[in-house]
Amino acid sequence: MTTLPRRSHVRWNILALLVIVSCLEYVLKGVMPVVGSTMIGELGLSTVQLGVILGSLSWGYGIFQFPGGLLGDAMGGRKAMALIVLLWGAALLPVAFVPRAGVLSAAVVVALLAGLQFLLGVGQAPLFPITSGRVIASWFPVTGWGLPNALTNVGLTVGGAAATPLVAWLVVRAGWRQSFVLLAPAAFILAALWYWYVRDAPSEHPGVSPDEQALIDAGRGTSSEPARIPGAWRIVLRDPQVLLLTASYFCINYVFYFFVNWGFFYLTDVRGFKMLEGGGLASLWWLSGAAGAAVGGWWCDRLTKSVGLRWACRWPCLVGCLGCCLAMAAAAAAGTPYLAVTFLCVGLAFMQLTDPVYWVATMSISGRNAAGACGVLNTGGNVVGTVNALLVPIVAQAFGWVVALATAAAFALVAAILWSWIEADRRPVEAA
Repeated sequence: MTTLPRRSHVRWNILALLVIVSCLEYVLKGVMPVVGSTMIGELGLSTVQLGVILGSLSWGYGIFQFPGGLLGDAMGGRKAMALIVLLWGAALLPVAFVPRAGVLSAAVVVALLAGLQFLLGVGQAPLFPITSGRVIASWFPVTGWGLPNALTNVGLTVGGAAATPLVAWLVVRAGWRQSFVLLAPAAFILAALWYWYVRDAPSEHPGVSPDEQALIDAGRGTSSEPARIPGAWRIVLRDPQVLLLTASYFCINYVFYFFVNWGFFYLTDVRGFKMLEGGGLASLWWLSGAAGAAVGGWWCDRLTKSVGLRWACRWPCLVGCLGCCLAMAAAAAAGTPYLAVTFLCVGLAFMQLTDPVYWVATMSISGRNAAGACGVLNTGGNVVGTVNALLVPIVAQAFGWVVALATAAAFALVAAILWSWIEADRRPVEAA
């Protein structure tokens, strides 16, 4: 009796690797902030100099978002991802061997550590443009882009939550230098594993069955690998739909950066929670955000099959942005601290519900230029962090924390309004 060949599931194995990569990125990003207070005592540095070192990663991360997307377009997801993950380990490992105080001047030590952190930011910047614009776009059917983007978002959230206790435990047990020595090889191993297993297109992978290939290619033509064309960066930068998405993502990520920059401060210094209690409560909104991202990706995929991409992206983002707006306004006006925390958890859940949908819309609108377009999107989504870091304390000092928190609600409202002009099903502009 002849047995029918079984459908392969290589795409899900690749997604599992993507989730691990995104988790590792946020673990490694959290090493320096945790070891910093211990490290500067041994190296003879000040807290201001530590701030310069920590800020260098953000500069590298922000500047190289768009170039990182172009790197993915030029090299393909397999080589580009392996290269950047390899760079993470190469930027981390030398930190363990920085000389003690007195061997080098403080200025040289700061420049050396800032340069390594900048290099780490450069290496981490292309991750999500390559993830969405090349790998997910190539390996998943058009109607199934939402959930993979959501799960990589969950991976980074888990990595961010795990970084502090993991690195703190390593510092206590082995010392701050050993934390770099022990964690850097994870990047080398993962880069090698990625390059060995992943291919740029399903047609190049020996484990992909004809059924899985047909499933991935459904609705997009004969090839799942986006073709590369010259001048893609010019096309992306003058595409009004990509710019509208970036502007909306800029606005909604203002809310995200309120939690990153000021969330813990707001709990302890404004709402009066003790430090340990504030840390526990802050973990609740990150868990809420992870749940919201998973729901958003699942909902987008379900709607794509029933109402098409335009409304499959527009409905979740309208609901998410408006829900976030109302929840953040309610948190600002909440009469009790615990009620404020409840609304903050709801606000971040609604905000994160939109995150995978922005990436799906960008991938759809930009077509072959998806990696570069995703780089533009993530540049907007991270530049707003510097705006938030300055605007919130200025408004709080002038008008109080109720108004400062309400600015997040205002930005979420603008993000929702911009979706009135975004058409995720618009035919990609792919010729100069």
